[in-house]
Amino acid sequence: MVDAHRTFVIIGGGLAGAKAAETLRAEGFSGRVILIGDERDHPYERPPLSKGYLLGKDERDSVFVHETAWYAGADIELHLGQVVTSIDRAGRSVQLGDNTVVHYDKLLLATGAEPRRLDIPGTELVGVHHLRRLAHSERLRGVLAALGRDNGHLVIAGAGWIGLEIAAAAREYGAEVTVVAPSATPLHHVVGPEVGQIFTELHADHGVRFHFGARLTEITGQDGLVLAARTDDGEEHPAHDVLAAIGAAPRTSLAEAAGLDMADRTQGGGVAVDASLRTSDPHIYAAGDIASVDHPLFGGRLRVEHWANALNSGPAAAKAMLGQDVTYDRVPYFFSDQYDLGLEYSGWAPPGSYDQVVIRGDAGKREFIAFWLKDGRVLAGMNVNVWDVTEDIQALIRAARPVDADALGDPSVPLGSLL
Repeated sequence: MVDAHRTFVIIGGGLAGAKAAETLRAEGFSGRVILIGDERDHPYERPPLSKGYLLGKDERDSVFVHETAWYAGADIELHLGQVVTSIDRAGRSVQLGDNTVVHYDKLLLATGAEPRRLDIPGTELVGVHHLRRLAHSERLRGVLAALGRDNGHLVIAGAGWIGLEIAAAAREYGAEVTVVAPSATPLHHVVGPEVGQIFTELHADHGVRFHFGARLTEITGQDGLVLAARTDDGEEHPAHDVLAAIGAAPRTSLAEAAGLDMADRTQGGGVAVDASLRTSDPHIYAAGDIASVDHPLFGGRLRVEHWANALNSGPAAAKAMLGQDVTYDRVPYFFSDQYDLGLEYSGWAPPGSYDQVVIRGDAGKREFIAFWLKDGRVLAGMNVNVWDVTEDIQALIRAARPVDADALGDPSVPLGSLL
């Protein structure tokens, strides 16, 4: 039986929100749990949208966090397709787009992120795309299949993880692909030029064309359809479709309007939370893409937009809402699949934070581990087509002490012996 005297509200129908709801019940919370999402679909995971589902290898039902019947069975009240328009902190309530007012004892913000938009002429054309939601992926599947059948051209603005995964998917469908990016290599601000060059070669080997050092300035078309994409250095690329993959922005407007403390934009923005994921309001928590965590391991604020963060921070926030002692100090982790290359990345090594890159293995064969170091300490590690090493990599990061770079780069030296 649900105890109607206590109500926990979750705003956000993604992985973080769904796992928080699951955790509240698993930890014995007997009050009302209300989950509000602005999409009509039940909560789903996003990695398949640019990987298996986009490629047609995964069924639609496989992307959902829980089966539909689970929510009723767990007494989770769903408000899907609903937008929250405001938070009344004094009255501890939220107002929905249909003017329904929902009261809360504790509130979790898990509103996620949204794709950044191209601010150039031509974005109103039919063939301009973004990828964030299930509906976007469904549409893009059809687009890529048609491009492959007709030898069509896709221009991708941005060479980050999403841009590269979609480039790989498009090539598997048979489409012609050009990637335009202002950096000198793909993933420049994530892995740096040394490892970024490896991804340049990977995609070039599969027929992707890169145009580095440039940005799109205009998408031209006729009769509402895309014809070409122009760049700021005067080049023009033929295109039937254009994908904007220029990053994502945390959806913080609700939190800002409610007067919650925000992280500085130089620190990645987002809603400022402590190590227990609590905001400046003791009754409100934040998880997933929007949460800028005062991270005890890295000694500063950290906002992470990856799947594992949603998976783990939702449950952590739920436990904190229940009054449990929570310290969210997870090592950031994500994975990617591109063609026959699979990788896992652990840690945090933004540009300027490291002074050495160590490669362990054979980068030419794309079977290696890359480590980013500062003063001999491992900040991050990425294993490429090398498996069952994430635990050791994360242990090296947590140890936060210098290691011998020569031993780190020697595959004959067990990683565990360096701890």
